[in-house]
Amino acid sequence: MTIEQLEMKHIAKSFESFQALQDVSFTVKKGEIHALLGANGAGKSTLMKILSGAYSEYTGTIYKNGHSVTLGSPKDAKNLGIAIVHQEVDVALVPSLTVAENIVLDRQTSKGSPAIVKWKQHDTEAKKALAMLGSTLNVKKNVSELTLAEKQQVLLARAILQDAEYIILDEPTAPLSQHETKRLFEVVTNLKKKGMGIIYISHRLQEVSDLCDVYTVLKDGKHVVTKAIVQSTMQEMITFMLGKQVAQESVREEVAVGAELLRVEKLSLPNVLQDITFHVKEGEVVGIAGLVGAGKTELCRSLFGLENKTAGQLSMRNHPLLVNRSPRYYIKNKLSLIPEERRKEGILVDESIVLNLSLPSLKDFTKWSFVQKRKQKEASQSVAANVGVKASSVEQKVKTLSGGNQQKVAIGKWLLKETDVYIFDEPTKGIDIGSKQEIFSIMNELTKQQKGILYATCEFDELVNMADRIYVMYNGKIVKELSKAEATYEQLFYYASGGTV
Repeated sequence: MTIEQLEMKHIAKSFESFQALQDVSFTVKKGEIHALLGANGAGKSTLMKILSGAYSEYTGTIYKNGHSVTLGSPKDAKNLGIAIVHQEVDVALVPSLTVAENIVLDRQTSKGSPAIVKWKQHDTEAKKALAMLGSTLNVKKNVSELTLAEKQQVLLARAILQDAEYIILDEPTAPLSQHETKRLFEVVTNLKKKGMGIIYISHRLQEVSDLCDVYTVLKDGKHVVTKAIVQSTMQEMITFMLGKQVAQESVREEVAVGAELLRVEKLSLPNVLQDITFHVKEGEVVGIAGLVGAGKTELCRSLFGLENKTAGQLSMRNHPLLVNRSPRYYIKNKLSLIPEERRKEGILVDESIVLNLSLPSLKDFTKWSFVQKRKQKEASQSVAANVGVKASSVEQKVKTLSGGNQQKVAIGKWLLKETDVYIFDEPTKGIDIGSKQEIFSIMNELTKQQKGILYATCEFDELVNMADRIYVMYNGKIVKELSKAEATYEQLFYYASGGTV
């Protein structure tokens, strides 16, 4: 009897001189949740892009139920019953279309679909798919108006509607709240019971332990181990991923706190933020804790001029700043933003590392309207080394880097620019524990230089370890301020969930 499964045998893939995958084999069975683990740059995304048809040039063979298959395009993958839900949700959605239109998009654009569009039928089918996720999203709403969590639901609903036999979930819980994550687990478990094979990519190892049946680890483009979850521990997984024992907690180094840098008073954004007041001092990491939808991202964007209709008062080193100005204005006043959606707003994925790192400071490398390429490259190489970007050279395209290395580029580009306050919005989302430690090290180094850091995240354990002070947001308001000595994970969650004294 043939086992129903997908097999990838001896897969290899390179990008110019960089060998992304070397002789990798991977198998997922129907009715199984198989975690694919590895540090950033291990080759996980490359392997899954091959399986989903995004990369057609590779060596090795792919089998479905024992028969070799050809995967030369995403269409081939879909025809074989393989669907993928991307970590960066915007790359797979059409913002100008409605929720329903995005959910039925693949089927409607496939060969043989009816020429006459039945809008009511589409809306009904979209509602049914969303209902399986426990979602009550308005299917007539434009995707451009959705939150990250809601966009994730649209992609999951699309995959469900495709009746896929195998589904690849790439960091699916990164933009979700705890309640939404719990519901997603229920959905994934039900899909498993119906016989679907699930490939689950995540750096949240507790989720992997709770949800998955088996895991495979890749490291430096090579297969390390495939093992049943019940036969392993989280620490063992980390050791397989990194090749060494790594402390799971970040360490905040002692730094003398200096004068006040940034002061925000009564900052408001209609229907989103209400009377936000806080300050950041030299050498200080100030945390903004909140669950999905609390307003953290909107706060960060408002401080950088990316939200309209902002009201309130800002000052830098006691000098008043205007609100509702362009990002250029705030950059000039020594504010920098590392955004949550790094691929959409933080980097130019189709350009080189050197261009991305030097872009905010490009005029410093320009003479008589000509870019001094050598000077630009040398400066970029220095920054890339300082933040630990792993690449064959700074000429490598950013889109070929892992998520963690892309994040380092998003941070590194501001290190060539004179900045006093760095705004980090969910900087560790979707990256492995090793890359997290490197980012925390960057934060420590910046505070030693008497820079101020505003660190917005829903990863409360990270804030407890890294922040000197923490403001907790709920429903667009700051509801509590806690010192490092006072803050615990339980307290942060309590206030972020709407708890009161």
